[in-house]
Amino acid sequence: MTTQAVRPLLTASLLVAGACGVGAALVQAGQANTAAASVGHLHVQGNVHMLVVDGMNIAVQVGDDGVLLVDAATAAVAPQVIAAIRTLSTKPIHTIINTHVHADHTGGNAALVKQRGAGAAQPVRVIAHQSVQERLTASAPAGESGGGFRLNAVITLPINNTYDTPAKDFFLNGEPVVIYHAPSAHTDGDSLVHFRSSDVMAVGDVFNPDRYPVIDRASGGSVQGLIAALNRILEITVPARFQEGGTYVIPGHGRLCDEADVVEYRDMVTIIRDRVQDLIGKGLTLDQVKTSRPSRDYDTEYDAPGGMSPDAFVEAIYRSLAGK
Repeated sequence: MTTQAVRPLLTASLLVAGACGVGAALVQAGQANTAAASVGHLHVQGNVHMLVVDGMNIAVQVGDDGVLLVDAATAAVAPQVIAAIRTLSTKPIHTIINTHVHADHTGGNAALVKQRGAGAAQPVRVIAHQSVQERLTASAPAGESGGGFRLNAVITLPINNTYDTPAKDFFLNGEPVVIYHAPSAHTDGDSLVHFRSSDVMAVGDVFNPDRYPVIDRASGGSVQGLIAALNRILEITVPARFQEGGTYVIPGHGRLCDEADVVEYRDMVTIIRDRVQDLIGKGLTLDQVKTSRPSRDYDTEYDAPGGMSPDAFVEAIYRSLAGK
C-alpha cells in the first residue's frame, strides 16, 4: 500500500502510528502546574508538523528562521505545547497566526509569546484578520488596557499584525506562507493558511471532519460564507493518486485530512443548505423545518460533541438564509 493510500487518523490525544507511513509519538510534558496532558505529534510533510492537545490542533512550521504556529490552543495547555515544540526545534517562536477569535485558538497567545523573552530584539509576530482584533478589543472590560483583552474569561494577547485584505503573504523557513481571509464563514475573521512548498493547509474551524460545523452568527458567521470558504480550500488543494494525499489539510479539531475529505464535508453542508432553502421557499416556519429533519441522513456521521447539534445546525442555516 502506498503512502498516499492511507488516510491519517488523529484523535484528541493519540495519533495512530504508521498513518501515511509517518511515525506518530506521544510527547509528554510535565511542566504544567495542572495535570499534564499528552500532546500528539505528527510530521505532516515538508516543514509542517501537527500537534494535538486536549482536542485542539496546532500546525507548526519549523526551519532556520524560527517556529511558526497556526493557532495557540488555550492558556491551560501552553506548557505542554511549548515542551512539544522544543522536541521539534530549539529556535524561538517567530510567528503565531490565529485563524479566528475563539478562545480555544487564541487563549494560549500570551503564554507562548512570553517564551521569546521580554527583552528579545524581535518580538513574536501575532497575525490575524482585522476583525479578530476588533472583536477582542470589543470584549475587553472597561478600563482594561496594556495587559491584554478578555474574551470568554480568557486573557488574550492583543494581535500585533493584522490584515484587512483578501490575502496576506510572506516568506519564512524557506517557503511562501499565504493567508486567505474567509469572510463570514465560521466567523467573520477566519483565516486559511497555506504552506505553499510543504503543500499543507491549516484552516481552523472552517472545517472539522467529524462534526457539524459551528456557524457562529453572533461573530459574523453564515452558511453561505462557510460554503465559500470550503470551496476556497478546494481551489487550493490538489489530490495525489486515487484522490488520496497530495495537499494535506489540518482542521481546527479532528484528524488530518486531504481534499477528498473536504469535498465530502462541503457537499454535506451544501445539500443541507439546499434542503433548508427549499423548505423556506415552501413557506415553512423554523419549527416546521426542524421537524422535517433535513439533516437526518447525515446525523449518524456528524452529530458529535464539539459541533452543533442537528437542530442547532439547521436553525443556524435557516436564520442565515432568512436573514433572521
